[in-house]
Amino acid sequence: MEPLSWIEIITRVLLQFTPVWLSLVILFVLSITYKRKLGLYGKLFDSTIGMIGFALVMFWVFTGIFGSFGMIVTHDALAQVSGMKNELPGAPLPNPDEGQYPYYLFGGDNLARDVFSRMVKGAWIVVQIAPLATLFAFMVGITLGLPAGYYGGRLDTFLSFLANLILAFPVILLFYLLVTPEIVETGIPSYMATVLFVFPLVFVGVLLNSRYKTQPNIRAPLLIGVLGIMGWLYLSLISEIGSKVAVLPGFLDLFDIPSGILVVFVSVVFVNSPTVFRIVRGLAMDIKTRDYVAAAQTRGEGPWYIMLWEILPNARGPLIVDFCLRIGYTTILLGTLGFFGLGLSPESPDWGTTINDGRRLLQIYLHPAIVPALSLLSMVLGLNLLADGLREESLRD
Repeated sequence: MEPLSWIEIITRVLLQFTPVWLSLVILFVLSITYKRKLGLYGKLFDSTIGMIGFALVMFWVFTGIFGSFGMIVTHDALAQVSGMKNELPGAPLPNPDEGQYPYYLFGGDNLARDVFSRMVKGAWIVVQIAPLATLFAFMVGITLGLPAGYYGGRLDTFLSFLANLILAFPVILLFYLLVTPEIVETGIPSYMATVLFVFPLVFVGVLLNSRYKTQPNIRAPLLIGVLGIMGWLYLSLISEIGSKVAVLPGFLDLFDIPSGILVVFVSVVFVNSPTVFRIVRGLAMDIKTRDYVAAAQTRGEGPWYIMLWEILPNARGPLIVDFCLRIGYTTILLGTLGFFGLGLSPESPDWGTTINDGRRLLQIYLHPAIVPALSLLSMVLGLNLLADGLREESLRD
């Protein structure tokens, strides 16, 4: 077979992404149709920049989701095909098996793996880790930042000192220390996960308790049900047979997270939490002086009710914008860790590892490094544009 021309490559790539295009069209049609009923999310579609950013982000989200089910990839991201080492984009397979995709659309890397399929699988790693790690970091930062800003005093001084202590450490060096095998073997990341991952439980528990404090018939069953399920998820998340933290028997463990991903996840949460804490603390110190907070205090509302149901909702604009930006920072950090070979396995198709694999031959072959680099760039660009759109619309409220 002859190699594909660039027009044929682009056409085939666009066809591979058919489920993504259909999902984007359906999402945008529904969102634009009902945008007046969707709050800040609906207002996003009044901003051209926000729509472009949202489209870029959702493109990679749908790519990651569909790619995880094998709907977009053309080959196994880890499979090596003889004769396809460093092949150029559009190169045909020497002797394709029946039913096997006959081309490497974006060429082969230095280990004869399909660059296109590794790009798609790398998106799934980012989609899994970056938003969830950022969400966990926000729950830690909010849970500690609200009381620090609301109460002030010694509590604020102590928590601020801890946050500044972590922020004073160079980020890359801190990551390197946390993900090195010697540190992992001590169990420190597992113990950190045990502490950090309990904050979503605390946050949701306090949130529900403060909201339904005057309705004990609703509060008790709701707390038991929600915290019971979240507690099971929490124990499944931190428990790993053979590790320093193995608290659940195998038949009760809902999922087994690879140690490399868990270490990276913990590292991202630990590094981002202090910055979120400082943002939330500053917002709480500002908003607690408002009249509606004084009115809630006059009504006899408890401190946690005021923090979670009066202060936090009025701080949502800056926090949503920062959440989007922080996912972008997390994506870059994941790429940096992969580039330096830290945390994730060397065979991982994440974009940072793929860029590192391809950089050694940049003077001869550009495609193995350029494809994941452009993917990383477009994802972070989309998140930044989305944050700009959200900021623009939130300022109009």
